[in-house]
Amino acid sequence: MPRILNVQVPDEKRVIIGLTYIKGIGLSRSKLICNELAISENEYMKNLTKGQLANIVAYIRKHYKTGQKIDSDRVANIRKLMKISSYKGLRHFKGLPVRGQRTKTNAKTSRRVNRKI
Repeated sequence: MPRILNVQVPDEKRVIIGLTYIKGIGLSRSKLICNELAISENEYMKNLTKGQLANIVAYIRKHYKTGQKIDSDRVANIRKLMKISSYKGLRHFKGLPVRGQRTKTNAKTSRRVNRKI
């Protein structure tokens, strides 16, 4: 199994499907990467050379955020909203729905989890 950006990608998958195992890369980005690097979409992961794998890793690192970077940016954005005391930040802090959903009849789970005892 090739290891791309700390993700084990199965050998028996085609390249466009195998790249989608990486967080932050979906099918459309996978197709763009294959077209840009002149790799056939019907090629299997086990048939890629080390040079091709290195090119894929370099291209992904240069053009896209993946893995932990996506998660850390998301957490940083939420913390920024909470720090500036925006409405969305307050909703995140209280553990209530952020995007305008009703809470009178729904969102019972989120309200129950954050209840003070």
